[in-house]
Amino acid sequence: MKTSLTILSLVLTVVMMSCQPQSKPSVFTPAVQKINPEKFAQTVDGKQVKLYTLVGQNGIGLKVTNYGARIVALCVPDKNGKPTDVVLGYDNLNDYINRPQTYFGAAIGRYANRIGDAKFTLDGVNYNLVANDGKNSLHGGPKGYFAVVWNAKKLSDSKIQFTYHSPDMEEGYPGDLDVTVTYELTPQNGLKIDYKATTDKETVLNLTNHSYFNLSGEGSKTILDHVMMLNADSITPVDSTLIPTGIIESVTGTPFDFTKPTPIGERINADNTQLKYAGGYDHNWVLNNKSNDVALAATVYSPVSGIQMDVLTGQPGIQFYTGNFLNGQEIGKSGKPYERRSAFCLEVQHYPDSPNKPQFPTTTLKPGQTYQHECIYRFSVMK
Repeated sequence: MKTSLTILSLVLTVVMMSCQPQSKPSVFTPAVQKINPEKFAQTVDGKQVKLYTLVGQNGIGLKVTNYGARIVALCVPDKNGKPTDVVLGYDNLNDYINRPQTYFGAAIGRYANRIGDAKFTLDGVNYNLVANDGKNSLHGGPKGYFAVVWNAKKLSDSKIQFTYHSPDMEEGYPGDLDVTVTYELTPQNGLKIDYKATTDKETVLNLTNHSYFNLSGEGSKTILDHVMMLNADSITPVDSTLIPTGIIESVTGTPFDFTKPTPIGERINADNTQLKYAGGYDHNWVLNNKSNDVALAATVYSPVSGIQMDVLTGQPGIQFYTGNFLNGQEIGKSGKPYERRSAFCLEVQHYPDSPNKPQFPTTTLKPGQTYQHECIYRFSVMK
């Protein structure tokens, strides 16, 4: 009788355990799980900085900070269902503050990319910017939107909104500008970034995000094996300082032709003047989509992880950069050095130096107008 009761007790225990809600495995990698929010909890320029966590429906997770509205980690499942962090970044605020030139994961403005000779003319008025890339201005200047504290409002478990008031003449740009950037994890395993802005004075504006991706996993040594397609038949070629010459040039027969899926490293070391200027790819592609509606701009696939990323946008251009200036000195959140060409950027945007190139699509924003565009980084797996 005692044996029967023991067996019955064991059966009941097993049944009760099976009825208990089972904890879900984390959508984050161990390195990302270990990131301590207290290492981001500081006051900068009189404003409180924090680290925020977002979780989507289908195994996607995001960590962001309101310092620069930066994406700190983005984890998606690989071909085996294992969480993989696909963006470069640090595990503490001090590294972001002390190494601003990396722009890891940051919102970029007031003008993403380069403006030649750090100046432009708007409505007959000359504006001088801060030169922080040789004689040119890059990514809004040395204290662009990547280096300011944004106001943050978490709207749900999968959505957060950042706002920033950019005062008139900040970094040399005219107009009081109010900017909103919203990050949202979608049910399709996408990260949607929505940009909005208004101004009280005519200005120029070009907003984007500067995440560095490695679809094999953050800290992996290369992205040259990644296979990429760009829905773009042309580029805006550049001079030796990486400022567009003003013409639009076909990619046909050049190392810039990614109209069909091609390994990133297949032609990156070709004997090509444009590649030599940049030390690899760091150019603006002219997207074929001319409708302003969100459409597929790029697809990148890692044969190691099986992770594929689609980039969708309504912007006219996309800057493709292959981490040419990474050199192993930056140590990421997983403790691994970020080597040269160990990450790529796909920054949806208007063309570089558009304020000085009237033949390019305009980047002028006037009072009464609303600047708005969205970008979607959508993830899937190929087994």
